[in-house]
Parts: sequence; C-alpha cells; structure tokens
Amino acid sequence: MSSGDQTVLQYHPSSTSLTARVHPVVIFNICDYFVRRPDQAERVIGTLLGSVSADGTVDIRNSYAVPHNVSSDQVELDVNYHHNMLLSHQKVNPKEVIVGWYSTGFGVSGGSALFHDFYAREVQNPVHLTVDTGFRNGEASIKAFVSVHLSLGERQLAAQFQEIPLDLRMLEAERVGFDILKTTMVDKIPNDLEGMEASMERLLALIEDVYKYVDDVVEGRIAPDNDIGRFLSETVSSMPRISPLAFDKLINDTLQDHLLLLYLSSLTRTQLALAEKLNTATQIL
Repeated sequence: MSSGDQTVLQYHPSSTSLTARVHPVVIFNICDYFVRRPDQAERVIGTLLGSVSADGTVDIRNSYAVPHNVSSDQVELDVNYHHNMLLSHQKVNPKEVIVGWYSTGFGVSGGSALFHDFYAREVQNPVHLTVDTGFRNGEASIKAFVSVHLSLGERQLAAQFQEIPLDLRMLEAERVGFDILKTTMVDKIPNDLEGMEASMERLLALIEDVYKYVDDVVEGRIAPDNDIGRFLSETVSSMPRISPLAFDKLINDTLQDHLLLLYLSSLTRTQLALAEKLNTATQIL
C-alpha cells in the first residue's frame, strides 16, 4: 500500500489548554449531596455552573445534583430536572452558565463517557470534576478532566479523559472547615480560637518552608526562580512596618473585642431564654 493510501491515527488535544478554578462551596455542596443520596446509589453526579474567561480558565462557582440511574447496559439521566434546575439558577444569577459536570468517586469511572457526551451537547468542552468523598489517606482527591478525541482519518474512534490543572482557592475560615470535612470523625467543631491556632500553625509551617527555600538559594543548593523571588519580595513589601509591641497590642485588642462580643451574645441568649420561661410560667398561671 502506498503512503498516499495510509490512514493516519489522529489525536486532537485542542481542549487541554483549559485550566479550572473551583470554589470551596462547590466541594461542600457535592459532599452534602453525597451524604443525602438515596440508599441504593453508590455515587452522585451533577451540573457545574460558572464562567469561562478569555484565557481559558474555567471558574466553577456553583453546582446542583441531577438524579441518574446506572444499569448494566445503560445510563439514565433526568434531563427535565436538569433543565428546570438550570432555569431556576439562572433566574437568580443569569451570568452563571453550564461549564461541565461532576461525579463522586476516585477518578473517572464507568459510564463517565456517556454522561460527558450529554454535557458536550450542552456546552463546548465541558469540564469533568471528580471528588473522592471517601477522603482516602486523609486527603481529598479532587481532579478535573476534559475529553480528548481520538480519530482514525475522519472517523472518531473514542474519547480519552485527560487531566487539566485545577486550582482550589480557599479563605482561611473555609480551609478550617475543609480540614474538618477531611476527618471522618471529630469530637467537636473547633471554636474560633482553636481555628485561629490551627491557622497560625499552618502559617508558621509555610514561613519555615520559605526560610528553607531562601537558604537553599543563597547556599547554591537549588537554582533561583525569578517568579518566586518577585512574589516573596511583593509579599514582604506589602506587610506593614510595625513594632513588636504595637503588633502585640493590636492582637490583644482584637482578641478582647472578640471575647466581649462572645460574652454579649451569650448574655443575650440567656436573657431570651429567661424571658421565654417567664412568659410560659405566666401563661400557665
């Protein structure tokens, strides 16, 4: 067979230039849906809402679960429920559009290609987000995938899921809740002081990592990175110059204000409970 008659196996990675950024409320919603799933369901799937920026970053800000059923030979998705939920969300926030879909479990599982084909008809280049709700080894495996087409000549053979970069950004208060969520059993929810203590311990660990990196660069053990250097310089310059005594006073004043607020809220609850008991006693008499 001549070279002109050969059929070329083509690989189309056009959508892999995407990157994803997911908000923690999406992860919390998915875990909540998984806890409240039907008894016979092994996983939950749903729709991801957000926006796509001009540089290809998919910003995932919201989600909702979609009822489905998986059997040995087919998968079923409640399309009417999906469309009704989409209309309800867009009435509240019309800027949020479908950007993909999610499923619980460790990585891509059976039937994912069929669900992805459905969402590919809803939006171009949908993102598939997987959340390991079992938190194996104490870590949450959260990954994002896109579909890459594999074709033979002009005939499409299959679709392959390829992982894309995923950024999970959290505020410190959200990270405290996320750390609790990763723990299968907790004695109690930490209070504000305990959460602040955990945050300070994490901050000290990060500062130690920065110290080690700077020492390694100065001693020549690792090559310097200009981007990291500029980021550290901007971070240090953004910190206000304040004496240790003034900083301690600021922290103590803030802590005292917080304790006073807790005391006033506790006093208000006590007064309300007392008023309720007096009102009940008066009605009985």
